[in-house]
Amino acid sequence: MKIRMETNRRDAGLIRAVGTRSLAASIICIVVGAGIFAVPGALAASIGPYAPIAILICAIAIGAVAICFAEAGSRIASSGGVYGCIQAAFGPLTGYVAGMLLWIGNVLACGGVAAALADVATSLLPQPLKTSAHAFVIVGVIGAIAFVNIGGVARGMRLVSLATILKLVPLVLFVIVGAWAVHGRNYLPTEAPGTAGLGRALILALFAFTGMEGSLCASGEVADPGHSIPRALALALGSVTLLYVAIQVVAQGILGPSLAQSTVPLADAMARISPALRLLMLAGAAVSMFGWLSGDILSTPRMLFAFARDGWLPSLLGRLHGRTNAPHVSIICYAAIAIGLAITGTFAELAVLATLTSAVLYILGCGAAWRLARRGVAEAGAPLNFRWLFTAMVVGIGSMLALIALASQEEIIGLLVLIGVCVAVYLLQARVAVMQA
Repeated sequence: MKIRMETNRRDAGLIRAVGTRSLAASIICIVVGAGIFAVPGALAASIGPYAPIAILICAIAIGAVAICFAEAGSRIASSGGVYGCIQAAFGPLTGYVAGMLLWIGNVLACGGVAAALADVATSLLPQPLKTSAHAFVIVGVIGAIAFVNIGGVARGMRLVSLATILKLVPLVLFVIVGAWAVHGRNYLPTEAPGTAGLGRALILALFAFTGMEGSLCASGEVADPGHSIPRALALALGSVTLLYVAIQVVAQGILGPSLAQSTVPLADAMARISPALRLLMLAGAAVSMFGWLSGDILSTPRMLFAFARDGWLPSLLGRLHGRTNAPHVSIICYAAIAIGLAITGTFAELAVLATLTSAVLYILGCGAAWRLARRGVAEAGAPLNFRWLFTAMVVGIGSMLALIALASQEEIIGLLVLIGVCVAVYLLQARVAVMQA
């Protein structure tokens, strides 16, 4: 027997005008945001020329998760994306934890991307100036983006759109031009990768694939979600996988062992061909990272705002700017946290932490898809009804659990503590709300 849930009121007034190609473009824009400009070097440092294998393994894992997200999204096509699906499947406590993990993971990623952008921006400076310039770039970039978004959502969207147009050009150029400069000897391994290196590589590769959950937050505005969401996910992730493997192969073929020491691998690879191409890659990396930061600072503070409006965070975060109607307090708070993380951490450290929170979110999303399908929930018309959903769920959950197990003991303990704190805060707030009722 099918169960039809009450239409989610959060979508009232929204127009379902986003089609398959638009949603796929949005997913590609966020997923190919910044990590690929820094990840090739970190991957090479972990497992050398075997890095493309790690990318393909993560593509399979994230593909299984995407199938589950597509199934869930075709059943609960609501604003908030996977957050709304998890809440509908497992209730408010699990939904609260998922929402918290989503914004915390995003702010960790934001800090990591900002740190990587500062690495790119200061790569041409002499060593004595790098430390102070690094912090200046982080504060200046995040502060400027936050200022634009405080000016209203229209300004924030224009900034994102401009960066999106420019971001893919240097990546495609890198693959085409670099393919003529690779050397076969650079693919020869110097030593077999260890378990720790493989685990680190898989976590970093998964970081480069994360982000689809951000685009799916607009599910309440997708037309024909039962078809558009699955097709968009397949198109986007298939294209991203091919692009990532090509970039890693070309970078390894040009730089060889030195790829492992590079913090700006694409730029260093192009420098072997022409200094002008190095500058182009640095500019492309900076634009792409800036675009990712623009999109994140536009969207994620809205989750803080929503939580505040629902009574889960201080009401101050739920205030709107008197002139622009932007959630300015949430934007400022989110930007301040991201700046602190970026200054005190590095790209790889923050990327790993962000990926672990995403892994938990993906586990919950896979489980939610199976539960919604079993209950026959269908809010948005005919759902996907993927025949091998159970297999996709098992692969998705199993992959994410294995990925978490590959993290260090300290990282796993930190993740468990974070989840425990989220649960404790929810229970405390729920009890206070009952006492005040």
